[in-house]
Amino acid sequence: MKIDRLIGILSIMLQREKVTAPFLAATFEVSRRTINRDIEALCRAGIPISTSQGAGGGLAIMSGYRVDKALLTSGDMQAILAGLRSLDSVSGTNRYSQLMEKLAGPKLMAQEGSLLIDLASWYKGPLSEKLGLLQEAISGCRLAGFRYYGPGGESRRTVEPYYIVFRWGSWYVWGFCLKRNDYRLFKLNRMAGLTLLEGFEPREIPYPDLSDERVFPGNYRVEAIVPPKYKWRLVEEYGEGCFTVEPDGRCRFQIDFTNLDSAVDWLLEFRGDAELIDPPEVREELLKMGRKIIERYGET
Repeated sequence: MKIDRLIGILSIMLQREKVTAPFLAATFEVSRRTINRDIEALCRAGIPISTSQGAGGGLAIMSGYRVDKALLTSGDMQAILAGLRSLDSVSGTNRYSQLMEKLAGPKLMAQEGSLLIDLASWYKGPLSEKLGLLQEAISGCRLAGFRYYGPGGESRRTVEPYYIVFRWGSWYVWGFCLKRNDYRLFKLNRMAGLTLLEGFEPREIPYPDLSDERVFPGNYRVEAIVPPKYKWRLVEEYGEGCFTVEPDGRCRFQIDFTNLDSAVDWLLEFRGDAELIDPPEVREELLKMGRKIIERYGET
C-alpha cells in the first residue's frame, strides 16, 4: 500500500543524513519513478525534502525538521512490531512484519518480544478477504455492498466505508449507510456477499463515537443472584467488584442490557441457576420460553 511505503520512506530519511532514490527503490521494490512520486507526495504533505546532485548527493530532510530516533527505544519498537504482527495474524500475510523489517532492520527483528497479539477469529479465511476488500474500498472511495444478518432479519446494504474497527473482540466497518441515511457500525462476521461498487465523493465525516454507552445503551437494568460456582464468569466478563456477596455465599449482580433479548440470553446461559430479581418483563419472557421448552421436549 502507498501509505505503508510513505511511512517507510519518511522513517528511513529521519534516521539517515541522506539517501538516494535508487536505494529507496531497491528497499521497497518499486521503480525510481514511483519513489519520485512518493517524494513529491511527502513534499505536498509539508515534509521539507531537499535534493542534491553529483557525487555524495541524494535526498535529505532539511535541518530543523529532524526527529531524534532515540525517542523510540528498543521497547517502543518491539511494541510497534507486536501491533504490526497482530495485523498479519488477520491478513494471513507477512506484509506488516516486512514493513517493520524495512523500518527497524533485521537486528531488532531478531530480538524476542514478550507481547503476542492474535486478532484472528474462527472465521479467519472469510475475515481476511473482507478486510482486504474494505481496505481497498476505503482507499479508493468505493461503495461497499453486502447482505447483512442482524436481529431484525436479513437486509441488503450499501455503505460508504470510512473506518475498519476492532472492538469488543470483533471486527466492524463504520460508514454511511445509504439505506438508513445515517452512520452505522456493521459487524464483519454478519456480512455476506461483500462486493465493491462504484465510487463516491467522501463526506466531511465525524470521528465515530464507539463508547459502550453510545453503541450499546443500557435500556434494561437486570438484577440477579448467581451461585458461587459462576463467580469466575462474573469476574471474567465484568471485573472484580461487579457483585456483592450475600450471607449464603451467592453473588448479587446488576447489569444494563441493550434490549430484552440480550438480557434473556444472558440469564439462560446459567442454565436456570441464576435467580432473577428484576425487571418483571424479563421474568415474563423467561416464563414464555420455559413453556415453549416444555411443550417441545416434555413428555407427551
